This record gives sequence, structure tokens and C-alpha cells, in this order.
Amino acid sequence: MNDLGRILVGLGALLLVAGVVVLAFGRLNIPLGRLPGDVTWRGKNTVVYFPIVTCIVVSVVLSLIMWVLNHLRR
Repeated sequence: MNDLGRILVGLGALLLVAGVVVLAFGRLNIPLGRLPGDVTWRGKNTVVYFPIVTCIVVSVVLSLIMWVLNHLRR
């Protein structure tokens, strides 16, 4: 049970950090989520939004961070 508790605390801390980062991006007017290439389709009564470019940018940044952390651990 101790391992499960540690995992849950770690996931909670990760969510907290992600929330702070999202709030910081909003206050700094960084257009994450509104980049050129993000798809928005507006119908009569619906809006479909898929941030393709934002997903790619976030994926590349997280991959670089993970690579650096893995490289420093060795």
C-alpha cells in the first residue's frame, strides 16, 4: 500500500505542476493552443477544435526534457 500512496502523491504533484504551467502560459500571453496549424471548424451549432501543432510542440518539448533528464542520470 505504501507504493500506491507514493504513486498517487507523485501523480498529484505532477498535476499541480501542470496546472501552474498552464496558468503561467495564460498570464504570459503565450499562444499555446492557438498556434498556426491548429484546426478549428465552426459549424452551425458546433465547434470542433483540434490543436495539431500545439500537440507536436508539447511532444517535442517533453521529449527533449525527458532526454536531458535521462542523459543527466547516467
